[in-house]
Amino acid sequence: MNVLLSCYSFILNFHSYLAVPSVIIFLSVAIILTIKMGFPQFRAFTRFKELLKNGVKEQYNSKVNSISPMQALFTSLSTTIGIGNIVGPSIAISLGGPGALFWLIVYIFLGSVTKLVEVTFAVYSRKVSQNGNIVGGPTQYLSMINPYLGKWYAILTIFLFTIWSSIQVNTISCIGYTEGIPKWITGLVAVLILLFVLLGGVKRISSILSKLVPFLFIIYFVFALFILFKDINALINAFKSILLCAFSSNSICGGILGISFFNALKEGTYKGIFITESGLGTSSIAHALSDVKRPVDQGILAMYSSFTNIVLCLLSGLITLVTGVWSSNEITNTLVYQAFKMHSPSFVIQIILIMSLFLFVITSLIGNTFNGGQSFAAVTNDKYMKVYYIIASIVAFSGALAKMTFLWNLMDVVLAFVAILNLTGLLILAFKHSDVLKI
Repeated sequence: MNVLLSCYSFILNFHSYLAVPSVIIFLSVAIILTIKMGFPQFRAFTRFKELLKNGVKEQYNSKVNSISPMQALFTSLSTTIGIGNIVGPSIAISLGGPGALFWLIVYIFLGSVTKLVEVTFAVYSRKVSQNGNIVGGPTQYLSMINPYLGKWYAILTIFLFTIWSSIQVNTISCIGYTEGIPKWITGLVAVLILLFVLLGGVKRISSILSKLVPFLFIIYFVFALFILFKDINALINAFKSILLCAFSSNSICGGILGISFFNALKEGTYKGIFITESGLGTSSIAHALSDVKRPVDQGILAMYSSFTNIVLCLLSGLITLVTGVWSSNEITNTLVYQAFKMHSPSFVIQIILIMSLFLFVITSLIGNTFNGGQSFAAVTNDKYMKVYYIIASIVAFSGALAKMTFLWNLMDVVLAFVAILNLTGLLILAFKHSDVLKI
């Protein structure tokens, strides 16, 4: 027990030391890339509409295990549109106050350009293994700078994805526990479904996720609006508190860790990275499988997918504020579920919500573990993948029994190392190969 407490204390202290330099690096790189590319959030919108209307030109053939550009998009969205959009904003507000939601959205907006650059270079630098599988993502584009950078990134992200999966299982097991379901049962069901999908290969993964993600989005979106518009005055006050607390240390703005402008900035930025993966490069792994002909086109699709995250995060954050569940002085990943349950008109609706949240977790689990497998493949030359999936599932199951705050702090530490390595490489590539990013 003393060893566990010592480990937890070490992780907590290490995270506090990393916080300031990490936040500065995350935001600075996003701003630099946004300016360098001339604010593509606005400039690339015409091209985005053309891609949606006319489709994306393809280049790979059936002998290669590629997927369509839109399937790649939805596979990537499965990790960014998931339980993180529900849990992330509520945790950020609990720790950093209402202002954290403002900075979370600011980072998603700026970081969308970071994602564009990541995905573009992921498609540009990918390779085909001897097994006919595409291996791409940061492990490949960082290797353009130095092969050792790619290897280190792959090793770090193997750990990061397993921690993420543990957080996903921890979240749904805690929600199930509030309804009287033992945590280990929820965790076991989740990982069994995960193994079934993963062992079916990339085409089964992309097929399932491309169908589930739009369905989940609609369910969550409709019920969230139902809650928010029940009390318009509370909704208006929630917006006021977000803006007031974004730059203030007012007494109404204090999260559990204290009243601080930087605390709001840090929590919003960190949770923005966790939700969107912009800056980590991890979401580009699925995009690298796309059979798109022009790399920057896939990057544009990825960039605008971030705006879906803004909508979901704003909904989750506003629900946390409007219902007042954030002020309970309790750090828990079930706040939004508590709010949903409070306003659910019937038991049937509660069951539907639990099922939709469970599906959110499953899609995130599938995406995270698959992406971790891609990092594993880069280290092992695409060998022993089934062994990795089994080990990753066991680690994910352990999240059902682990302490929630320990998992979040551990994730933030690993996340910082992964992001700093990735962002350093991105800056070098963006200036060295700027022609690749031409829209």
